[in-house]
Amino acid sequence: MSRARPQLTGRAAVLAVVVCAIAMSLAYPVREYIAQRRNVAELEQQKAKLLAEIKALDDENRQLSDPAYRKRVARERLFYCEPGQKCYVVMDDKPAQDKDAAQEKQVVARPPWYQTLWESVEAVDKGKGRKASGG
Repeated sequence: MSRARPQLTGRAAVLAVVVCAIAMSLAYPVREYIAQRRNVAELEQQKAKLLAEIKALDDENRQLSDPAYRKRVARERLFYCEPGQKCYVVMDDKPAQDKDAAQEKQVVARPPWYQTLWESVEAVDKGKGRKASGG
């Protein structure tokens, strides 16, 4: 007759405990490693974005150092006219959208604070005068 061997021997139990201990001791470092890799990837994206911004600023700086570009910008934005040139400025040459936006701004524009304050003082004064005469 053969003896039935138990399913879980002492060695197997010790091995299972050791494997669990190793797995638990590696869980935190692996999690930290993954978090650090994610952080590195975010920093690389930020670096690429900043390098692109630096390149754009360098291009703009190169353009601004060009005298022809500066003259063109001065003519367009500041309406600069060189001596001996005939320059004309057309005053109401705005698209229809800009006129609509300007009208909306005029409608929305509020009076200055002191005017509103004075009107409220006058309204209160008129209100007190009516109550006094009616009572």
